[in-house]
Amino acid sequence: MRSLRSWTWLVLAWVLLSLGVWLNQRTLPGLALADAPLLAHLDWRVAQWQSQPWRLWTAALVHWSDTHLGINLLACIALIAWGNAAALGRRQTLAWLLAWPVTHMLLATDSALLRYGGLSGLLHAGVAIGAWALVWHGQGQRRLVGGLVLVGLVVKQLTEVPVLAHWLGLEPLVPERAVPGAPQFKVASYAHWCGLVAGVLCAAAVDAFASLSLKRGPAR
Repeated sequence: MRSLRSWTWLVLAWVLLSLGVWLNQRTLPGLALADAPLLAHLDWRVAQWQSQPWRLWTAALVHWSDTHLGINLLACIALIAWGNAAALGRRQTLAWLLAWPVTHMLLATDSALLRYGGLSGLLHAGVAIGAWALVWHGQGQRRLVGGLVLVGLVVKQLTEVPVLAHWLGLEPLVPERAVPGAPQFKVASYAHWCGLVAGVLCAAAVDAFASLSLKRGPAR
C-alpha cells in the first residue's frame, strides 16, 4: 500500500467519501434523492456557494442516482490508470487538489446552472493535468501523447458546450441529456469545460511555482 502514488490515494479518498454519502442516502427513493437533507447541504448551488464555501469541495461527492455514482466510480479506475501511465506525482496531485474548488468556482460563470453535483468536472481536470504533465515534463512520444490528449479534450468541449460552439459558428454535436437513472437532472457539459480550464491553470501554476523555487535555490 505504501507504494501507491499520491494521485491514487487522492482518487481512492474521493471514492470512499462518495460511497459514504451514497450509503447515507441509499434508503431514499430515487425521485426524492434531490431533496435528501444531506445532499441539500453538499451540492453546488449558485446562490449559496459563496456563503457556504465547503460546497466547492463536497459537490464532487454528490450523485443523483446509483447509476450516476457507478459511472463515476468506473471513471475513477480509468483515472488511476491514467495517473500511473503518466507517472503523475505529488506536484500533479497538488494541482488536482487546487483544481477541485476552482472547477466549481468556474461553474458560476454559467448563469443558467443553478445546481450541480458529481465528479465529471474534476475528472476532466485530472485528465488535463496528466496531459499537461506529459507535455511539460515528458519527451518524445510521451510529449506527443500529452499534446494529443489536450487537443482531444478541447475538441470534445467545442462539441459539447453550446457557447464555445457558438463562438465558432457551429452547433453543439452532443445534445443535452439526462443523468443516467435520474431523468430530472441534466448532464452539465459546462462542468467539463470548467474542469479542463481549472486543470490546465492549476497544473501550470504549480509548475511555475516549483520552477521559481528551484531558481531561487535554498535560503542562506
